[in-house]
Amino acid sequence: MEEALEHLKKHVYAMHPLSDEAWREMAGIWQLQHYKRKTILTAAGETERHVYFVLNGVQRIFYIDAHHEATLVFTYPYSFSGIADSFLTRLPSRYFLETLTGSTMLRTTHTQFQQLIEKHRDIEKLISTFTAFALMGVLERHVELLTFSAEEKFRTLLKRSPHVLQLIPHKYLASYMGMDATTFSKLMATVRIE
Repeated sequence: MEEALEHLKKHVYAMHPLSDEAWREMAGIWQLQHYKRKTILTAAGETERHVYFVLNGVQRIFYIDAHHEATLVFTYPYSFSGIADSFLTRLPSRYFLETLTGSTMLRTTHTQFQQLIEKHRDIEKLISTFTAFALMGVLERHVELLTFSAEEKFRTLLKRSPHVLQLIPHKYLASYMGMDATTFSKLMATVRIE
């Protein structure tokens, strides 16, 4: 558990350092959890009750209806996971969170996190900073999906996160980039990143 909390601390402090007291209290609210592959952690219609910090494994957030399935986000070590909008707004999620592989994560509840936010101003600032960077990422991704060609999307993904080709099944990467599996396979065979 100590090593897991060190990874969390490093990630948190890179965004916004905390006071010693705030960190001690924040470190005390997490539980170590292990999940099997293909476990649904949050289903559409449920309100996200947890935030996770990924230590091992890969997860995805996806949308599904009668006609479509779209992968929206991947999480992997060392990042936060969970349906953020539902967690923050307390509204039911429109999305699913599932483990793609066996996963080890730290987990805490909304109630525990909210109590810390109300008690420590620097934790409130941390959440504000995290939310701002998440919004920035969503807007960048929106531009990519709306304006980039399939090859540009593929090159951008590989420049940003080249390791995902070994971590994540290609059908989910294709979905994430808004292309079919055939197009993704062609790009795999032809595109070389310098």
